[in-house]
Amino acid sequence: MSVAGESGGRAQQLRQKAQEMEQAAERSTDPDERQRLKDRARRLEEQSRRESEMGIGEPM
Repeated sequence: MSVAGESGGRAQQLRQKAQEMEQAAERSTDPDERQRLKDRARRLEEQSRRESEMGIGEPM
């Protein structure tokens, strides 16, 4: 697998984890836990975006 493909796969995993965190936040009844999960989801989404961008233009 190419470096770009690996980056894309990792980015996709991070996006999926971020979505799971966001869903968990929506289910949470504790406001502090909800905020913690939303913050973590946002950080994972940002990391996913960075890793996707790193994969663009990489040689195969």
